[in-house]
Amino acid sequence: MDLPEVGRVIEAVLLCADEPMSINQLNKLFAEHDAVDRRLVLQAIEDLQRQWQDRGLALVKVAEGWRFQSRPFMQAYFELINPEKPPRYSRAVMETLAIIAWCYPVTRGDIEDIRGVTVSSQIIKTLEDRGWIEVVGYRDGPGRPSLLGITDQFWSDMGWQSRADLPSLDSFHDALLAGDESYASLQQEIAIALDESEVADSQSSTVDSVVANQHANSAVASEMTEQVEEKSAQDK
Repeated sequence: MDLPEVGRVIEAVLLCADEPMSINQLNKLFAEHDAVDRRLVLQAIEDLQRQWQDRGLALVKVAEGWRFQSRPFMQAYFELINPEKPPRYSRAVMETLAIIAWCYPVTRGDIEDIRGVTVSSQIIKTLEDRGWIEVVGYRDGPGRPSLLGITDQFWSDMGWQSRADLPSLDSFHDALLAGDESYASLQQEIAIALDESEVADSQSSTVDSVVANQHANSAVASEMTEQVEEKSAQDK
């Protein structure tokens, strides 16, 4: 089986698949062909990406694997034939999701400390039912509270691969300028909070840095809310 034929098989399977497919799954398509290895499959994917680069669909890699998805500019046309809007989530749900995405793993108590208000069980259940968050462990301490993390399904739904794909600090400038404190001060606070949450060796240091910068996290949550709502509306 040569490269073009491998590409045709992968193209057809991914176009018909309901979910993203990993490299291991794609490799299994060619289990009976010794000449087709992982390298050839990856090469076929690269060729397909080039072939589809000027079309309405794109072959992209997300957290759960590879899939075809519509390009953002096509959304307006889909809305003409299917005007039904996806369900909108409350501000509380979106802010909770934003905090988990940026700072996971976190407990419900951590989220409440950051938001400054109680986080209801229904908010957590809504995100779990959507498949966007899950329990990833338990913190040592009284009651052993659950640690919440982000699922691969969330990253895939957003068209991202991991937390590294979240919006950069540059995208928060407008939110920062709208605050009461100076731009430079808030920018520094966010940089410290996000830097520490990315590299912290323990959950306690992450939470301490985030709680100490509640203004920064408010801006992060607001921007993340806009990002999630925009990407959730796109037809996959």
